Amino acid sequence: MASTPPFSASPLPDNSDEQLIALTEHNKKPGRPRANLLTRFWRLLLLNPKMLTGCIIVGLFVLLAIFGPLIARYDPTALTLDILLPPSPDHWLGTTQSGQDVFAQLMIGTRSSILWGFIAGIIVTFIYIVVGLVAGYFGGLIDDILTFITNVFLVLPGFPLALLLAAYIPYKGPLTVAIVIALTGWPGHARVIRAQALSMRRRDFIEASQASGISTAKIIFEEMLPNMLAIIAAGFVSTMLSVVLAAAGLEFLGLGDIRSVSWGSMFYWAQNGQALVQGAWWWFVPPGVCVALLGAGLTFINIGIDEVADPRLRKQRKSRSDPQVPVMAVASEEKE
Repeated sequence: MASTPPFSASPLPDNSDEQLIALTEHNKKPGRPRANLLTRFWRLLLLNPKMLTGCIIVGLFVLLAIFGPLIARYDPTALTLDILLPPSPDHWLGTTQSGQDVFAQLMIGTRSSILWGFIAGIIVTFIYIVVGLVAGYFGGLIDDILTFITNVFLVLPGFPLALLLAAYIPYKGPLTVAIVIALTGWPGHARVIRAQALSMRRRDFIEASQASGISTAKIIFEEMLPNMLAIIAAGFVSTMLSVVLAAAGLEFLGLGDIRSVSWGSMFYWAQNGQALVQGAWWWFVPPGVCVALLGAGLTFINIGIDEVADPRLRKQRKSRSDPQVPVMAVASEEKE
């Protein structure tokens, strides 16, 4: 029996949407290497303008988190007599009411926000992958138990619970927010993974794997999991965004560790020092811009993943980019 020729032998159209459709159709053929498929899928993600924009923004913040503290010339917690100085060559973003360098605080705060958002995203992603895949694949009593637990956690309000815990837990800091988001942020994503697993376990390639005696763990993590990478990535990005915003909100309210240096603590001390009344805009504007830009970057990445993975969104984007495509034609394609 002749082996399937490599995917690179057949050229793809220049349009990224047509590339993804051709890629999906080619993946149905036997002998398709999964590594090559995943490589081309991520390549198509980078061809999406929103995804590319989000990656650039988030990538810049990652670089700031890594190298920013190295280029900060001052100790972010050192008290000096240079009080409320505007931006200058000596202090690039000015100083606070206590003489602390705003740029140094911003760099340390960037590292804290990125680090704890990433940690919470990893924890939440691991939880909803395991719960969703196990419940959807096995079904029956296991599915009923895990679905009940998921529904219980689903009704827990995340941010109010974070407020309550932050007010009464002795340790107040980003770890508290990360734990609360990890406890309350996984149920919605787990339900999506479960629905995908329920649908996927009835497909021919899963039934063929079961009939050939492949172990359950290999079927779940090698056959089903790679087909859910878009959903998993979107959940990870949205969790990071939730942690960054929640941490900044709690620390702004004084419920976080205000002694640490972070974007939220910068908001708190700027409000406490009446920076707005004194016209010290350089104290609170930089962390606000950073929170907004990082949130926008993560949102762009999430939208880009959805557009690449969802056929309906791809068709809508194609119709907007190509005005010659009739709207009714796009609607009829979606129905098909």
